[in-house]
Parts: sequence; C-alpha cells; structure tokens
Amino acid sequence: MQTALDVLGQIWSAATTPSDLPDLRLVLVTAAAALVVVAWRPSWSIVRHGVTTVHEAGHAVVALLTGRQLQGIRVHSDTSGLTVSKGRPRGPGMVATTFAGYTAPAVVGLAAAYGLSRGYAVGVLWALVLVAVFVLVMIRNWYGLWTVLVTLVALVGVTWWGSDGLRLGAAYAVVWLLLLGAPRAVVELQVQRRRRGATGSDADVLGRLTRTPGGLWVAIFALVTLAALAQGARWIAPTLLP
Repeated sequence: MQTALDVLGQIWSAATTPSDLPDLRLVLVTAAAALVVVAWRPSWSIVRHGVTTVHEAGHAVVALLTGRQLQGIRVHSDTSGLTVSKGRPRGPGMVATTFAGYTAPAVVGLAAAYGLSRGYAVGVLWALVLVAVFVLVMIRNWYGLWTVLVTLVALVGVTWWGSDGLRLGAAYAVVWLLLLGAPRAVVELQVQRRRRGATGSDADVLGRLTRTPGGLWVAIFALVTLAALAQGARWIAPTLLP
C-alpha cells in the first residue's frame, strides 16, 4: 500500500510541477510531423484510432454527465467507433451526447494545448493516460481492447520511463495530432455522407433530433474544430501567431 501511495505521489508531483517551455524548434518540428501524419493516408489510418478513442470518450463522458446510463464503447478496425448508452431517445441529453463525439478531440486538444502553454507537459500526458484508462474500462470488443491497451502502454511507457526530452516531444506531438486530426475527421465525415449517403452519422442523427439539416451540424463541427486548432496553436506557439 505504501509503495502504491509513493508511486501516486511521484505521479502527482511530476504532473503538477511546471517545467520550462521548449525551444520553438521542437514546437515547429512536432507540428510539421503531425501535419504529415494526418495528411498522409497510411499514417492517418493508424493515428485515426486514437482520434476515434477520444471521440467515443467524448460521447461517453457527456452521456454520464447528462444522466444517461453508459453501457459500453466499441472501436473497430475500420477506425469507426460506437458508444452505447440508455436514456431518453430525444431531448437535450441525447443532443449533447451526440454532439460531443466529433468535438471531443478538438476540446481535449485545446485543453491540453493550454496545459502545454503553462509548462505542464507531463501533466498533459498523465491526463491522456486517464482518458485511455476510462475507455479501457468501458470497451466492449476485442479489437477495441487491443487498440486502447497498446495506446495506454505506450503513453505510460513514455510518461513514466521516458527522458524529459522524449516526454516533452511526445506531449507536443500528441496535442498537435488531436488538434489537426479533429478537422480531418470532420472532412472524412462529409465525404462519407456524400459518397454513401450515410444517414446514421452523428451529424444526421443531430439533424433528426433537432429537425435541422445534417449538413448544418457538419459545418458546426468544422467551425468548432478549426477554432480549437487556431486557439491551440496560439497557445502553443504564441511567438508565431498573433
């Protein structure tokens, strides 16, 4: 018990102790690397699993906050996901829960960017570990379990055993991936809606719930994710952006 408390104390101390901000070169290199990863389809198909995990975590957290009964999360090999909850089929709670998915990576990325701007890179990584643990507990399919477990092990490995430089670089890279990946996922959503006429997407579900066009919700998702990217970039690289 004492050992566990010591470990938790070390984690808390590392997460809440601010460090010096990195050289601007690291910020730019991680931003460029993240942009390449998000833009290049083969690498994006891998990173997309992480974005999907945060997407589903957003659904799950808001479902709980609005009083819905969370039943589980699934992450599939095609990078899609599903969060199942019980509650009223209509109303503000269902609207908020559905809306939370595509905006979650942007919101998490924005919050993490603010943490980085204050020097809490290690704290950001441990916060992402908590998100992964939450999803791991709620995951309900084998592929999703494997995907989230690998992500969790990688995050813990870097955060606990990594050097200061590695942790700093990883924190900035992950935050850039979230901020850039969020609008990319929205673009994919609209492409799928046009090609397949997908009526089960979050945007179309929101359209039916609010009796508005699904395309309106795609536009709102785009505005939220792009605004988060712009503000997050200002926080991370204030000397470059006004």
